[in-house]
Amino acid sequence: MTQAMHRILVVEDEAGIRCVLRTLLEAENYRVVEAENAARAEIEARSDKPDLMLVDLGLPDRDGLDVIRSVRTWSSVPIIVLSARTMEAQKIAALDAGADDYVQKPFGAAELLARLRAVLRRNVRTSEAPAKLRIGEIEVDLAHRSAVGPKGELHLTPLEFRLLECLSRADGMIVRQRHLVAEVWGPDRIEDTLNLRVCVANLRTKLEPDSRRPKYLLTEPGLGYRLRTDV
Repeated sequence: MTQAMHRILVVEDEAGIRCVLRTLLEAENYRVVEAENAARAEIEARSDKPDLMLVDLGLPDRDGLDVIRSVRTWSSVPIIVLSARTMEAQKIAALDAGADDYVQKPFGAAELLARLRAVLRRNVRTSEAPAKLRIGEIEVDLAHRSAVGPKGELHLTPLEFRLLECLSRADGMIVRQRHLVAEVWGPDRIEDTLNLRVCVANLRTKLEPDSRRPKYLLTEPGLGYRLRTDV
């Protein structure tokens, strides 16, 4: 089935390790984005909206803990620390900063992949969004990022899946435009509602029987949007 692959942001200053991780993750059908320092990591985290971050603590410009704390002020994206630091206090500091797991270098490929899958599964289970949505004759599987309608598979982009996830958590209630933009594109883009309107319009062409008269993805003028699945 057509599926939007999970996107992993690898934050690591050593090019050789980034290459190893890219090869390992892409072999498992993950999409990989790289950042060689803390500054780049924050840019990529906001712009690419990864599904999971792998973060080294020993970065050249700032400590990886600073990256974790900064990201946690605006995102709940799963974070796994990948570090050579071995002291228990250092591991506790990383978890207290907001990391979900800690893998020590040198790492085994099988263990790292297992930890990654576990964190992604846990993130899906603890989300308030339902695993599946029924929108008219279309079934959307949010957990596996896939969609099927009467004519077969539908291609939804990662942004469109994230927008549906955010709307589905509201359980039919209005979600403000600013909240949707912050959740899908990042808090630094909350005034940019044009991309939100374009994304909503694209979703309607894919999900609505008549995109000019939407029944499921509704606009609440001056407020935001709501997702109705009970009609």
